[in-house]
Amino acid sequence: MTSTTPLPAEAPSPSSPPSAPSASRTSPATLAIGVLRAPRRRRAGITLVIAVAVVAAMTLAAIFAPFLAPYNPDAVDFAAVNAGPSAAHWLGTDSLGRDTLSRLIYGARTALLGPLLVVIASTVLGILLGLVAGWRGGWIDAALGRVFDVLFAFPSLLIAIMAVALFGKGLVAPVIAMSIAYAPFVARLTRSLVAAESSRPYVAAYRVQGFSGPWIALRRVLPNVTPIVGAQSTLNFGYVLAELAALSFLGLGVQPPTADWGAMINEAQAGLIGGHFLPAIVPAVAVVVVVVAVNIIGEDVSDRIGGGIPA
Repeated sequence: MTSTTPLPAEAPSPSSPPSAPSASRTSPATLAIGVLRAPRRRRAGITLVIAVAVVAAMTLAAIFAPFLAPYNPDAVDFAAVNAGPSAAHWLGTDSLGRDTLSRLIYGARTALLGPLLVVIASTVLGILLGLVAGWRGGWIDAALGRVFDVLFAFPSLLIAIMAVALFGKGLVAPVIAMSIAYAPFVARLTRSLVAAESSRPYVAAYRVQGFSGPWIALRRVLPNVTPIVGAQSTLNFGYVLAELAALSFLGLGVQPPTADWGAMINEAQAGLIGGHFLPAIVPAVAVVVVVVAVNIIGEDVSDRIGGGIPA
């Protein structure tokens, strides 16, 4: 019997072309795009951190105002009227000699409390109305839609002014009025999300298993739409803050001598003629910075939960 020895495997020829790169290997173009986008991501991350820090600092200042403010915000000192920044008064004083920094810190309480109450009330009311409209549909959806259209026709600031004219100046009437004015925005968003969710297969599966409609809507559909609605409510916070500050500036919101950023700008108008800009600039900058910071946080939340808020 003749034995055959297996031939050795053929070695690759030196002249053979190199093998193609694997599909998992990143192309140079992708690497270049990643390198170009990396600084943008870092800048966005730094911006978000700064925004969170600003909101956190203002919140802590509002909570611990009695411990952080160097003076009583209502203490009048006619010997230091319109004084500039100094070691005693870091941000100067206003036309009555009151410390601007102390009033800024105490003003954060009303400036943040009002929008927070509006956002909570409008979100709860809007979610309930939107859930009913999107889940039930039919004439209920049509009727609530017409109510929302009527409320959309009136600017929220105008509704707040009407409420002040009916119920008097202060913070309570504008908060209630703006809660009603902002509820349709949340309700319409919730309605569209719930209507989309109600047609998904998991809802039909729960119906087949015998679960009731209210149970499915509250226990399964609502948790799926809440994150997007929460992102919209975060954006609403900044808008409400600016509008309540504008209302106080007009003299219809928080009344003196209570420290409020909008009221501080109103009280500082007389000093602008004499060249005393700091009492007006400080609260105005505070409003702008907080509104921008809240919007940055809201947009980031929207991007993280699904690439933005649907129309």
